[in-house]
Amino acid sequence: MDKLKRWVPIFVLTPSIIASFVYVFVFCGWTLYISLSDSTLLPTYGFKGLQAYADLWANRRWGVAYSNLFFFSVFYVTIAMAVGLMLALLIDQKVRAESFWRTMFLYPLAVSFIVTGTVWQWLYNPTSGIEFFVHQLGWTDFHFALTTDRKNAIWAIIITGIWQSSGFAMALFLAGLRSVDGDIIKAAQIDGASTFRTYRKVILPSITPIFLAVAVVLLQFAIKTFDLAVALTNSGPGISTTFPATYVYDLMFQRGEIAEGAAASIMILVALAVVLIPYSIYLVWRQKRGVGRG
Repeated sequence: MDKLKRWVPIFVLTPSIIASFVYVFVFCGWTLYISLSDSTLLPTYGFKGLQAYADLWANRRWGVAYSNLFFFSVFYVTIAMAVGLMLALLIDQKVRAESFWRTMFLYPLAVSFIVTGTVWQWLYNPTSGIEFFVHQLGWTDFHFALTTDRKNAIWAIIITGIWQSSGFAMALFLAGLRSVDGDIIKAAQIDGASTFRTYRKVILPSITPIFLAVAVVLLQFAIKTFDLAVALTNSGPGISTTFPATYVYDLMFQRGEIAEGAAASIMILVALAVVLIPYSIYLVWRQKRGVGRG
């Protein structure tokens, strides 16, 4: 019986571990090799070196895609975290119907990005959305056609992404706020600290790891942005809202440039690694530091 209890977890976990290994490492290795090959419409295995990477970085559209990714990531992550923190602080004040507010702010996360993008695309549409509604009220000079403006179309994606993800940030921040030791808060209040000063000097510094975790998760969302860009603007107008993920799709399935598409996929993987590896190292260091102090 003891042997059975010992082997059951192994039998249960082994298929998932094997599948994860194949899905992550084997396919990543295969994609890396294809990016070094002479593949075009179909995969071939003739070695061509770094030519696909050189072609990729020489392409103006890839430069636009990476610039958009950086611009989107900065504003999307920063504002989503700020909005999420503000909502968490408000709910933490023991508001009435707290469960209702938490559910309402978290609800957008339950909706897929493609559905969110489709609904907001309608809202941005000048012939049927917000602009049309305001015109019907008599303000005919009002303009809100973000998705048709080459310079401002990316803001449509940023605003929609913030609406989708700020509730997620709120949930993590709220959990962090509720996890702070109540004795520390009471001690600050006894010392005469105001509510604002208590949050700024005691509570928020205590949840610094939550800030980092939220930032890392949102950065992952940003790097893999595909659905919102396709549903809202279809990478347009022109190429103004092209993202690395949408460009990979275009190379793979529209142009038949598999080697260059694989190279673009590897570059996205590198961007994810730049975010995740330092964070993993930080978690290990923090855990060892905690064990050492313990």
